[in-house]
Amino acid sequence: MDLHFGDSKPTDEERAAVDALLGPPESSWEGADRSDADLRWARGGRAARNRRDLLLPGLHALSDRVGWISEGGLGYLCRRLTVPPAEAYGVATFYAMFSMKPRPATVLHVCTDLACAAAGADALCAGVEERLGGGVGVERSPCLGLCERAPAALAVRAGDPVRTAVAAPATVDEAVRAAGAPDSAPEEPPAVTAVPQAGREDLVLLRRVGVVDPASLDDYRAHGGYTALRRAFALGPAGVIREVTDSGLVGRGGAAFPTGRKWQATASQPDHPHYLVCNADESEPGTFKDRVLMEGDPYALVEAMTIAAYATGAHKGYLYLRGEYPRALRRLEHAIGQARARGFLGDDVLGQGYAFDIEIRRGAGAYICGEETALFNSIEGYRGEPRSKPPFPVEKGLFGKPTVENNVETLVNVLPILTMGAPAYAAIGTERSTGPKLYCVSGSVARPGVYELPFGATLGELLELAGVREGLRAVLLGGAAGGFVRPDELDIPLTFEGTRQAGTTLGSGVVMAFDDSVPLPRLLLRIAEFFREESCGQCVPCRVGTVRQEEALRRIAERTGAAAADDIALLREVGRAMRDASICGLGQTAWNAVESAIDRLGAYA
Repeated sequence: MDLHFGDSKPTDEERAAVDALLGPPESSWEGADRSDADLRWARGGRAARNRRDLLLPGLHALSDRVGWISEGGLGYLCRRLTVPPAEAYGVATFYAMFSMKPRPATVLHVCTDLACAAAGADALCAGVEERLGGGVGVERSPCLGLCERAPAALAVRAGDPVRTAVAAPATVDEAVRAAGAPDSAPEEPPAVTAVPQAGREDLVLLRRVGVVDPASLDDYRAHGGYTALRRAFALGPAGVIREVTDSGLVGRGGAAFPTGRKWQATASQPDHPHYLVCNADESEPGTFKDRVLMEGDPYALVEAMTIAAYATGAHKGYLYLRGEYPRALRRLEHAIGQARARGFLGDDVLGQGYAFDIEIRRGAGAYICGEETALFNSIEGYRGEPRSKPPFPVEKGLFGKPTVENNVETLVNVLPILTMGAPAYAAIGTERSTGPKLYCVSGSVARPGVYELPFGATLGELLELAGVREGLRAVLLGGAAGGFVRPDELDIPLTFEGTRQAGTTLGSGVVMAFDDSVPLPRLLLRIAEFFREESCGQCVPCRVGTVRQEEALRRIAERTGAAAADDIALLREVGRAMRDASICGLGQTAWNAVESAIDRLGAYA
């Protein structure tokens, strides 16, 4: 693509989309008509540069209005923000949901990742491509976070406003209908349909899903909402951190870092302001628990973020939300607006003299942005590439300031800690893995969905709840970055230490069951394709290693035994290099699932 931004002019629609976000330009330096004053001095450059973090929302504004990002539209956005066009182009091309080439106003994203692939995604893609022709763009997509309703498709029609429709489980007819008329597509089933345990009295994190109206703040309060925040104000910031520390809560995103220690380290930093970031960019194939929480109990996340910010001395919170979650976006926008209008967010939260507000930032299809420092770069308007550590985010995170980052499930756990007390919470689960845990179960099971169990339950007990089918071949724990276990290993305790001892990982709680009908070589190849596509390319071990891993798996897809021995040896060598030398967790874990399939399942033997 030739970058001649100076020669390309934005259309009226593109100008309107950018101006709706940034306000009208104040001078010709920002794109307004030239005046005599503009010929004499430059105005607004410093202020515009301070708005660099609006680059990603600006790209969304263009894509939402037109369907793609033209040179003229990108050039106008760059002018408004004084961002070098080459840098903005690098950001725009980083995300899978944006296109720098003309495409139809309606795009149908069809998931082809693990759960959907096992449920017939290839046939679905072929069917919709044949039916839709050239009027609708059909794009094969990484996981859409709808694994309990696989196969899944998401239709996006550009315009003012942008319109979306979800078809899941999707047939060819339903996907074509969603793409043809997003406004009249059947409404998605409520979030509670993804919670097979709904209504059980022993639920802690999921107890309100399906019980409260997710749009009603009053209904949320009637079911215990904002009790935890009031107790937080009674305890004070140090008291809240002490409760969280004593509870034993660790991060639920996979790293299992003690939450209380992270909060204390951030709160103690003398540099200000402090920031809170909620990581709602769950892009691990097979993960959808955060989506269910946000769609079914959005006020719980708003309350939990307020508590975390109060404890750590933050007055501004960013909620980084997956771009593929349109209903969660609508629910959270409404919840934040209602909380702000009723005094639960804003300059004086609950009359306590504490100011806090939340801003939603949409991701745009980049798995790497689930890594905390890549997420910070994305919010700041740069490519979502991980940073080298140290310094750690608690010292220099978002905008170079002390930042606490937690995912949705971790934050929502803070509510029961404060309402039931740290000792009662710590009594749930095991000594080293305390509290309840959410699991995303999909694949070859009768009742896929989000399950809540105390830490320490076995894999077999979880699969029994989900109704595992006959002919179980393997179970993938932890998603694409996790590992496979055999059907005779279902007594593994679902704790961080238990899975580690068994030579696998719990990760964020992904449990994908596969029966004999799923071809294992094709599954491994899809995992390799995923990591190759999602590598940010910043470091050589990951950038080159993920490509070499996919190439080797393609060569041996139809070979076994001695014929595959050389490529399996190459896979091991490449895998070790990625694990030892990659900058972040993507490259470090890209070999895990393939290694476990070779060593535990005897793949290619």
